[in-house]
Amino acid sequence: MKIGIDCRMFSSSYTGIGRYTFELVTNLLEIDKINTYILFLNDKEFLDYDFKSNQVEKVFADARHYSLSEQTNFLQVLNKHNLDIMHFTHFNAPLLYNRPSVVTIHDLTLHFFPGKKMKSFAHRLGYYLTIKNIVKKAKRIITVSNHTKKDLIEVLKVNQKKIDVIYEGVSKDFNHVTDEKSIQLTKEKYKITKPFLIYTGVWRDHKNVKGLIKAFNILKKQLNQDLQLVITGKHDPIYAPEIFAITKELKLEPDIIFPGLVPEADLVNLMSSAEVFVFPSFYEGFGLPPLEAMQCQTPVAASNVSSMPEICGQNNAIFFDPYSPEDMAEKINQILKDPELRAKLVKNGLNHLQSFSWRKMAEATLATYKKANE
Repeated sequence: MKIGIDCRMFSSSYTGIGRYTFELVTNLLEIDKINTYILFLNDKEFLDYDFKSNQVEKVFADARHYSLSEQTNFLQVLNKHNLDIMHFTHFNAPLLYNRPSVVTIHDLTLHFFPGKKMKSFAHRLGYYLTIKNIVKKAKRIITVSNHTKKDLIEVLKVNQKKIDVIYEGVSKDFNHVTDEKSIQLTKEKYKITKPFLIYTGVWRDHKNVKGLIKAFNILKKQLNQDLQLVITGKHDPIYAPEIFAITKELKLEPDIIFPGLVPEADLVNLMSSAEVFVFPSFYEGFGLPPLEAMQCQTPVAASNVSSMPEICGQNNAIFFDPYSPEDMAEKINQILKDPELRAKLVKNGLNHLQSFSWRKMAEATLATYKKANE
């Protein structure tokens, strides 16, 4: 087969869909020596990446997501290649592309939490048209959890027979760090001087970062835990002001650290040395960071909604109501006070990770391509 893959989110920072696409391509090229892959990339990644394989052709797509060029330029580029299967790794596919395709739907966040960036009628209409078009046209749909599959069936009325649930994996780069000197240097770099909790991710509404800050306030002032909280992630200008404002309002500025996007090696050091990794989201299609924390042997406290119980597993994390900062604080406090619980979560988490493998993900995705080409 001649297989196209939308790599416009292929990312050297390896977050979210960027990591998914990177791992998919990397592992497909290791397991598949038969098919040809046409990889469509935007400018920086087109220049930066050499896939060192005679099965790969890089193509410059020059089309940003949610843009007019996605519907025009990208469509023209795709049509030139006469693909047997085109894999859209996100729902952003040209409306007029009509050749056989596979699409990965990671979540329906924009249905439930549209956020502050895409509030206009034009943006909302564009989103609905695009996602409804691709789930209707695609030969097969990949979802990254049973929860997202359920959302697709209930919200977009997708035929469940065309959906394949394929879990993501965990990068080998995330492992427990035992080098105390390396950890100490990282802590000094980010001015961490106390035991700390960590969150990593974007700062959008559905991530519930403000709820985490409220829970941290309860931990410090009512439950008497002398802690710091490290909130990594890009300082999004749309959401950062309200996050900084609540930090100031609660007088937590000395103990909440906002390091921005941190290098992966630093993130692994921080995850390995945190007391608890907290994932307070209202909604997730998959949720990779808790699994990365488990691989770093850090206990996880996560929301009890959407895909989190499915992905984390009931006995491998402590779950809380994300709409209740009091419950979040109480559940985090349970981990902090109970060494036996902490050890149990770490042990169970490591065993649980055997269910998640980028290699298995690539093998299952290749099987989906074959089904779509039948």
